[in-house]
Amino acid sequence: MATLTVWKFDGPTAADEAVGTLEMLAKQELIKVHDAATVSWEPGKKKPKTRQLHSLTGAGAMGGMFWGMLFGLIFFVPLLGAAVGAAAGALAGSMGDVGIDDDFIKSARDKITPGTSALFLMSSDAVQDKVMAAFGDRGQRPELVQSNLSDEQEAELREMLAQ
Repeated sequence: MATLTVWKFDGPTAADEAVGTLEMLAKQELIKVHDAATVSWEPGKKKPKTRQLHSLTGAGAMGGMFWGMLFGLIFFVPLLGAAVGAAAGALAGSMGDVGIDDDFIKSARDKITPGTSALFLMSSDAVQDKVMAAFGDRGQRPELVQSNLSDEQEAELREMLAQ
């Protein structure tokens, strides 16, 4: 079963700094990274910067399209017009079918604000207490928001993105 986690950090560059911790955890086999991306939101900016972490992911990566759709739903939909909003509503419904529901999207939208950053991670086989401890040992105190995906939901998500 895959888990989509969002690790929210209090500084705009902290998520990028946490990538080193994630790399260390993956090398120690304390987590299996399927795909990852960061969001950095500088104070005073209208929208955040996003970056997919290609160096951490293998052939099973979800790809930029997944992150683009997810980040569009979280950060940009409230700014779009009605026609685009209707299409986004349909997309949000299909994302809900694969375990990424409105509550997850709203929670991420409410927590990731100017002056913060986040590490979005599709992973499995995480030793949760070791992962949290590793962030804490490095002075990174992220807040965790997560959505578990069943094997079927992960397969549906991959199929949806392939279309």
